[in-house]
Amino acid sequence: MTDDAPRTDDAPRRLRVLAAMSGGVDSAVAAARAAEAGHDVTGVHLALSENPKSFRTGARGCCTIEDSHDARRAADVIGIPFYVWDLAERFREDVVDDFIAEYEAGRTPNPCLRCNEKIKFAALLDKALALGFDAVCTGHYATVVTNPDGSRELHRASDMAKDQSYVLGVLDDRQLAHAMFPLGDTRTTKAEIREEAARRGLFVAKKPDSHDICFIADGDTQGFLAKRLGAAEGDIVDESGTVVGSHEGAYGFTIGQRKGLRIGRPAPDGKPRYVLDISPVTNTVTVGPAASLDVTALTAIRPRWCGRPPTSGPAAYTAQLRAHGDETEVTAELVDGTELRVSFTTPARGVAPGQAIVLYDGTRVVGSATIATTERRVGAGA
Repeated sequence: MTDDAPRTDDAPRRLRVLAAMSGGVDSAVAAARAAEAGHDVTGVHLALSENPKSFRTGARGCCTIEDSHDARRAADVIGIPFYVWDLAERFREDVVDDFIAEYEAGRTPNPCLRCNEKIKFAALLDKALALGFDAVCTGHYATVVTNPDGSRELHRASDMAKDQSYVLGVLDDRQLAHAMFPLGDTRTTKAEIREEAARRGLFVAKKPDSHDICFIADGDTQGFLAKRLGAAEGDIVDESGTVVGSHEGAYGFTIGQRKGLRIGRPAPDGKPRYVLDISPVTNTVTVGPAASLDVTALTAIRPRWCGRPPTSGPAAYTAQLRAHGDETEVTAELVDGTELRVSFTTPARGVAPGQAIVLYDGTRVVGSATIATTERRVGAGA
């Protein structure tokens, strides 16, 4: 086993590659491409469900026993060894419990980022390296560029419509050195990926994509949280503090939410109201007009850099605030090595503590951090 950074272009050597196979079409095609490129590929399905005997009836995740069977059949067609690794306990501790705790604290987490950081490119990668593998291969749409000096950079996928670099923005230099994304550097539509899968004889070619949060199979996040945190009735108030409704748990709301507020009376101007703030201490949810969601600046903690860290002092970047969000122009500066201060050229809406902000320099992913506090435009709701 060597710690040399694997290349995704015309690599001069054959790598031992561990392909994470979720049971979906993307990871199956990624594994097939890695094998076709001449690498020594082994497939592995991560058993992450608390109930490994669960089936996908009505589910939209990627962690059921059916998915493991789909992954195994794909590996058989590709002609690579295949194993199932049980990481359910680690997944529960690092992803599910974190998800619940963050919502309980009034923050909005992204479990996909946490899974990439703690599971696929930590627990899985560590085990892979210990077993002599050189790289972990996934079906993410992102591109790894190897520089002449051997350093690596994470870039957006060639096709922006499928780009998934946001959820990979938590990867550090070491993790990036052992990452392989065979789907990221080709301009192919999802329909073409499915056609490729069909040509390769992979029956997952027509399998629907997984959506939402894999461990909440029915998509009911509020119901999932309620079962684990219990009912906690509280007030919904407007910006003046006037009670306008009630709720059964502040954890069931996110900043920017409009639907499902169950407010008893309309706003004076008749316009919709949105969640502006969530206070776990007082168990209140504050609502107001859309203009009051305008965020002009934020601070973020726990920064992680994809490759080289940013230069000292404030610098101009673009930022992405959610997995399928648009880019926005920002100025960002790292303070004391632990806090990222960001100001927006144009106010952004729906920015919530707990979310990740990912910085870009062109197509290159600079790094990410977790949003801690936000600043809103004074008098925005007037």
